Amino acid sequence: MARRPLPRILTDSAPLARMANSTSLARSRELARTAADSASDVFHPLITIGRGLRRLGAAGRGRWAETPRDHRGPVAFFVGACVLVVCLVPYGPLLALITVMGAGAWAGRERTPVDTGPGEAERERLRALYEALVPYFSVDGDPGPLYAHDGDWERVFPEYAFDEDGRIERLQLKYPAYFTDGEDQSRVRIEQVLYAKAGRGREYHFAWDELANQLTLTALGALPTDLVAQRFVTSPGETVLGFTDPDAVQRTLPVTAGAERRDAPPVVWRTGQRSTEPHLLVLGQPGTGATTLLRSIALQALQHGDVLVIDGSGTGEYGCLVGRHGVLGVESGLAGALATLEWASHETERRLIAANRARQAGRPAPEDTRRPLWIIADRPTALAHIAVAEGREDPQRWLQVPLRHGRAAQVTVVVADQFESAELLSEPVRAHTKARVVLGPATADEVRAVLGAPPHTTPTASVPPGRGYARLGSAPVLRLQVPATPDPLDDATGQAHRQAVLALLPERTVPADGSGPAEPVTGGHRTTEAGKPVEAREPEAREPEDVSTSTEAGKPVSVRKSAGAAAKPDGGTAADDADGAAPDTEQAGSTAEPVGAAEPVGAASGVRSAKRGETRVVNGSAEAIRAEG
Repeated sequence: MARRPLPRILTDSAPLARMANSTSLARSRELARTAADSASDVFHPLITIGRGLRRLGAAGRGRWAETPRDHRGPVAFFVGACVLVVCLVPYGPLLALITVMGAGAWAGRERTPVDTGPGEAERERLRALYEALVPYFSVDGDPGPLYAHDGDWERVFPEYAFDEDGRIERLQLKYPAYFTDGEDQSRVRIEQVLYAKAGRGREYHFAWDELANQLTLTALGALPTDLVAQRFVTSPGETVLGFTDPDAVQRTLPVTAGAERRDAPPVVWRTGQRSTEPHLLVLGQPGTGATTLLRSIALQALQHGDVLVIDGSGTGEYGCLVGRHGVLGVESGLAGALATLEWASHETERRLIAANRARQAGRPAPEDTRRPLWIIADRPTALAHIAVAEGREDPQRWLQVPLRHGRAAQVTVVVADQFESAELLSEPVRAHTKARVVLGPATADEVRAVLGAPPHTTPTASVPPGRGYARLGSAPVLRLQVPATPDPLDDATGQAHRQAVLALLPERTVPADGSGPAEPVTGGHRTTEAGKPVEAREPEAREPEDVSTSTEAGKPVSVRKSAGAAAKPDGGTAADDADGAAPDTEQAGSTAEPVGAAEPVGAASGVRSAKRGETRVVNGSAEAIRAEG
C-alpha cells in the first residue's frame, strides 16, 4: 500500500519563517519581557521574603535533625509554650508575623560573593614558594609525594593570607611525616627558605606542630617602643624586664604610654629563695640598651631592697643613683669595685650563717638577712683588663659566693657585658646566670649560644634600642622590648623621659657633692636604715692595720676589710669601730667567717686625706697615697 504524502503546510517552512519574522511577533516578545521585568520589580520583596523563609526552614530542619532524640520533647514543648504566649499577648500574632517577615527578608537578601582567592601575583608567589621547598620536603622513592616539581601547591597550603602590599602575612603548610622536624638544623633550613621567599626585612614566627606535621608562619609586627620607666604593678620578688607579644605570655600589666593607658604583656623575672633562675646575664652590642635595662632593674629593686652598682665602663651612667636611699655604693674604679665586691661576698656568708643559726634556734631569720641585696655589675670585664695590667685580682672572683649561695641569702647578681668580651666572663658568672637576655642585632647562632635555644623568630638586621630576646631558665625564648630608662643627667635625654626616671628615684640621703654625712648623727647615736639607734664610738688615734700600702711604683695596692666591721659615716676605716682588737692582714684570696653586720665600702661619702703614705677614703673607697714632700 502506497504512503500518502504529508500536507504542504507541514512540509513547507516558508510560512513559519514568515510568521517568526513578522513585526507583530517581535512586538509581543518585547511586551512579554517588559511585563516579566515589571512583575519581578513589583514582587521582589515577596521573592526575597520567600527565599529567606525557605533558608530559615532548611536551617530549622537541620537543627532539628541534629537535636538528640531525648531532647526533642523538651524543645517541642518549649516552642509550643512560646507560640501559646505569643497568641495570648495583645497584638502578639501581628508582631510575630512582622518579626518572621523581617527575619525572612534579612535571610533572603542577595549577598554579593566576595572573591577570597589569591590573585595572579599571589598565586605566582605561592607557586614559587612551593617550588623552593621541593628539594627539602621530597625524597626519591616516595609513591605519593606532597612536594614535586610542577605539583599542586594547593594541597600543601591549606591556609594563607596576604597583606595590602601582596606579601605573605600568614601561611600554613603541610610537610611529609618523614621530614626530621625534631632536628634544629632541619628546621633552620626551612625557616631560612621561608624567610627569603616570604620577604626580608620583617620578623616571622614559626610554629611547628610535630603531631600534625604542619608549620605555621606568621609575620610579626614591631613591639611598641613608646613605653618608658614607671611603677609596674608587681609583687615583691618580681622584676619587669620588658614587654613581649600578647600571645607569648598569659599575663598583662596596666601601663601608661604618654596620655594613653593600656594593658601590655610583660616579661616578668622572679627572684628570691623560690626562684629557679635567681641571677641574670645581659649581652649585646654597644648602644643596644644593656645599661638601660640595668638602670630599669635598679629602679625596681630599690622599692624593696638595697643596690650595689659596679660601673666598669666608668662613663657615669649610674650617677643618678649616687647618694640615694637604698643605694649602698656606685663604684667605677678598680679599688672601689674590689672592696665593694669583697664586702658583698662576706655579707652573703654572714646572711647564710645568721639565717642558719636562727633556724636551728627555732627563730625566724633576722630582718636584715631577709632584705634583698642586688649586685649590679655593668661590664666587669673592663675592670678585669685593668686588674691584669696592674697585677691585681679579677673583681669577678668575688662574685663567686653571691652567685653560688645568693638565692638562699636574698642576694641577686645582674651582670651585663658585650659580645666581644663574653669570653672574659668568669666560669661562675656563665654557669649560675640562668636568666639570659640578648639585646641588639644578633644572628640565630649568637642567640642560641647565649640563651641555649634558637629563637622561634627570624632576627632582623636593624632593631631599635632595647630590642632583643629573653629566656628565663628553660622557658621558651621570648621577644623583648626594654622600657626606655635613659640617664636623667644626660643632656640628650628628653624632658618627658627625664621626669619619668626622676619620679622613680628614692629620696637623696647624701648631698650630690658628697660634703654632708652619709647618715644623720644626733645625740651621740647613729640611726641605721632599719631605724634602730646604734651607739657611735670615737675612733682611736692609730694607724689602720687593715689596709696595706706600697709606695713603690708598679706594686699592687692590697685592700682588705674585716667582715665584721662597719664603715663609719666620716669615711673612717673599719678598724676604728673594732673593740680594741686590730684584725690581722689577710691575703686577697683568703676568707674569714663574718661575725656581724657590715656596711659596704662605698656607703660612706666622707673624705679623709693624710700625708706621708697614709690612707684616704674618697667616696667610700680606700686608696693609698704617696708621701708628700
